[in-house]
Amino acid sequence: MSRQRFASRNQNTTTYKVKDQAIGPVSNTIILIVLACLLGLLYLTQVTKTNAFSYKINDLKEKQTSLQSEHEQLVIDSARLQSLERVKNSDTAKKLVQATPAASITN
Repeated sequence: MSRQRFASRNQNTTTYKVKDQAIGPVSNTIILIVLACLLGLLYLTQVTKTNAFSYKINDLKEKQTSLQSEHEQLVIDSARLQSLERVKNSDTAKKLVQATPAASITN
């Protein structure tokens, strides 16, 4: 087969070359900087969310501690009040005689 020098009927006369386009070093650097900034922002948002949750957890722990100490104090008060009532109603307390003062000291 021989190559024809002229195009015959219904044939394209132009040829296209595929040119490989590459990103230049400046564009590559800019893209890397933008990606680093996006990763930094993502990190900061996650850290601030974690800090916000830790503040809530800390507040709840403090409230739990104060409620536990209040509960312990109420248990002690309840035991004290119940012991006074038990002593008053005990058999030994019923056998006691109320003492009257024999004399008063005057100045």
